[in-house]
Amino acid sequence: MPAESSPKWTTLAGLRSLSLKAWNSGALLRELLEPTGVYPRRRPLKRPTATGLLRDYAAAREWAGELFAAAGHFRLETAEVGRTTIGSNQLPAAAVFASVDYEIAFIGKAKDAARFVELAKGLSLLHPSLRAWALKRPLRLLELGADAMTAARIALWLRDNPEPGVYVRQLRLPGVHTKFVENHRKVIDELLDGLSSDLAIEADLGDEEQLLGVQAAPGSLLGLTMARTPAARFASRHGFLHPPELVRFRMLDPEVPLLGEARDVTVTAGAFGVLNLPVTTVIVTENLVNFLAVPEQPRTLAIYGGGYGFSSLRDARWLADCQVLYWGDLDTHGFRILDELRAVHPHVASVLMDEATLLAHRDVWGSEPSPSRAGLTRLTAEEDAVYEALGNDSFGKSVRLEQELIRWDWALERLGG
Repeated sequence: MPAESSPKWTTLAGLRSLSLKAWNSGALLRELLEPTGVYPRRRPLKRPTATGLLRDYAAAREWAGELFAAAGHFRLETAEVGRTTIGSNQLPAAAVFASVDYEIAFIGKAKDAARFVELAKGLSLLHPSLRAWALKRPLRLLELGADAMTAARIALWLRDNPEPGVYVRQLRLPGVHTKFVENHRKVIDELLDGLSSDLAIEADLGDEEQLLGVQAAPGSLLGLTMARTPAARFASRHGFLHPPELVRFRMLDPEVPLLGEARDVTVTAGAFGVLNLPVTTVIVTENLVNFLAVPEQPRTLAIYGGGYGFSSLRDARWLADCQVLYWGDLDTHGFRILDELRAVHPHVASVLMDEATLLAHRDVWGSEPSPSRAGLTRLTAEEDAVYEALGNDSFGKSVRLEQELIRWDWALERLGG
């Protein structure tokens, strides 16, 4: 077929693509549950003009023949073309699907559609309001299959047991185990939201990559007022018990005993919050090797941080009496984490997060996948200048300097080691 015909005429494949687009948007499945009256549905076809017929009659005839031969799931409307140039020709002008079932069969999705109707009916039998979720997320329902029923049973149980006070592991529901809940937290919340519109169900932030993409509202304590992990947030939201958050720290002063000879200790966030240690300086770093390598210093403690998960330090009010240094990655999210930490501990100072450090390590610059664009209000003027420059690509496209790539001699000079 010549180039003129291919992009301008609606082929059988092109018609199928239009129907698949409607399927992929969920429109065809929704139509099965709640007919909108659009059927019989007429899908117009781009067809050859009289000039196109004159230019390549054979290609046009082949194009029309393919559509006429395929008619069965749809009826073809025709229009007269070329009467005064090449002679009257009846060409396909529109494909008309008598019902949504015909259009679904045309794209080979009849079995999937039948399964969707079955699943939606099953949800409605569990509770009528769950039908709304099936309409909203039809493709997700198909993807989940029988797991959607299990998730719905969990949602119903949570509605009836708003403060279970047990671990997720202790749920006594057939087919339900910890891994299932972990893998289906979002859909469980969506279903519960549909069941209990009066409950304020927060959307689960998912894995860390998703958390980094969330824009915090002014004054919020993102990562500080929440539990640290998606599992912990889910447990907190629904009244489940959850293993306590942990804080790992190293005593850098060899003269200060902790637990016998132990200098590297992990305790619960609650226990960390009530410590009474003879230290005046605390260094928080997010890199494990840096945490382990920070040299001995008198009256100094090193804490292994956790990105946006600083909720574990929220209640450690004794930190207010210490000089607290935060050493994060030199990128936009490093500054955003610093800003978040200051929401709870305003006196925190940054270290190794300055322009001089950045420029001295050009040879190891990397690229930040998803730079933050959030407006930060707790940075110093110098920090804010670097944050803005990074965000505006003043140093280069999405520049970042990971803390573990900073030369150790450079780091020691600024850490006092």
